[in-house]
Amino acid sequence: MYNTSFIKKILLALTVVLLYSCDKDFNAIGDDLIGDNHFGLEAEKYAVLAYNQEVTPIQSNALTNNLLGIYDNPVFGTTTANFATQLTLAEYAPTIGEEPVIKNVVLSVPYFSHVVSTDATTGASVYKLDSIYGAPEGKLKLSIYESGVQMRSSFFDNTNTQLPQLYYTDENDAFQTAKLGAPLNDSTNVLENSQFYFDAKQIETKTVDATTLKETITRTAPEMHLSLNKAFFQSKILNASASKLSSPAVFQEYLRGLYFQVEKSGSSTSNMAALDFSKGKITITYKAKTAITTDAETVKEEKTIVLNFTGGVSTANFLQDAKKPAYQSAITSVNQTEGDESLYLKGGQGSLAVIKLNDFASKLDQIRTNKWLVNEANLVFYIDSDKMAGADEPKRVYLYDLTNNVPLIDYSTDNTSSITTDAKASKYIFGGIINVGDNKRGKTYKIRITDHIRNLIKDNTYKNVDLGLVVTDGISIIASNALKLKNANISQAPRASVMSPLGTILYGGKYTVPADKRLQLEVYYTKPN
Repeated sequence: MYNTSFIKKILLALTVVLLYSCDKDFNAIGDDLIGDNHFGLEAEKYAVLAYNQEVTPIQSNALTNNLLGIYDNPVFGTTTANFATQLTLAEYAPTIGEEPVIKNVVLSVPYFSHVVSTDATTGASVYKLDSIYGAPEGKLKLSIYESGVQMRSSFFDNTNTQLPQLYYTDENDAFQTAKLGAPLNDSTNVLENSQFYFDAKQIETKTVDATTLKETITRTAPEMHLSLNKAFFQSKILNASASKLSSPAVFQEYLRGLYFQVEKSGSSTSNMAALDFSKGKITITYKAKTAITTDAETVKEEKTIVLNFTGGVSTANFLQDAKKPAYQSAITSVNQTEGDESLYLKGGQGSLAVIKLNDFASKLDQIRTNKWLVNEANLVFYIDSDKMAGADEPKRVYLYDLTNNVPLIDYSTDNTSSITTDAKASKYIFGGIINVGDNKRGKTYKIRITDHIRNLIKDNTYKNVDLGLVVTDGISIIASNALKLKNANISQAPRASVMSPLGTILYGGKYTVPADKRLQLEVYYTKPN
């Protein structure tokens, strides 16, 4: 039998320790008390001023992924995405050989994809493409031209200071006007040009050994796999003077890269893909005389020359939007005093929301005097499902310090990795991941800003900055791209937003929005007696 008196003493001691700990924590206003769970406490709610902000032409180089295609969004309108890139030789000053003759020229750019199944006998796999926007079976008229614009990585201003060269989303006309010659993807196979589509089929390449006649099959994940004009590359590369292929600077002046142009393919539906063009390349396979046998006869050997896409600063995405009237009106008729009823977020050269926590900031002295302790603070954005009917929804939105164009402290201190196979779902405590209902449609985006709110309470020098909300294609990308022309609210926008064509419509914080959908700051406190 247990000693009852002893148990009572232990319970008394634990109670004293608990009370002491609580008293100690109450003295640290704004610090952690109960962690991230509010244990059913009622939230104090504060009004939020939020309004739309158009993103005008914005820097579109230095993107990790680029868009290509035509995306018809029933809510926001149609976006056409063209692309340009500089090229580099994998090896400069190559030894080409004598009397070279091209066998084939293949352009390849891998798609984002994942394996669905693999045949255990043959090893062949079935894939599904990721990052496709619009109808999966959509087709495009794709034309790839020699570019007439030399894309530099930097330039010198009038003070002789070297600055990075920026390219913007609205520069399509300049590149289109400067394109040279006829399309290089002129195969008789219409699926490579006039009826191009993003094919999920695994690429199979068959080779036969000249001696054993044994056939080998090489399998590659789905990619853009196009035959280019052999005569062009015979002249431009194999027959070029050695000096033209001698160094990066000379070569980039000589062959100024490629320009990818998309158009509607007849009456077919179209679509768009996000691609990592930095992994793109052109492989020239040819034969040339390179050796002399013992009987003094020359023989031809098969060789390759590879041209790589540059990626980074010497690339550019050109985005042209035909906006729906409601969207156009929303981003041009903005109410910065009372806020907007609907917040239109769209990637690319799109729009973001400006968010101000003025109501909460006005009550900071009261909160400090009352010694209220913050357990959790959230902004919950409700999706307007009626207006978003039939439209693709972004999986995530990103809240940041718009005043300084940097992440919030809650983003920086969240080191959580994804609990799924999707690496883009990391930092899930900070949030912004779409919350989906039973109908598989989005309901809300919830973002935790507990540390930001605690800092506002604890430190009266901590600035109540404006916040920005955008769609994002990669939560790990925190860099921003510059606007071509600054305005009163923004001079740049998050780079990951430029990389996404998607958009969403959220309820704003205006008093006319129904209370159960209205954007408010929710703060859960522990209040001392």
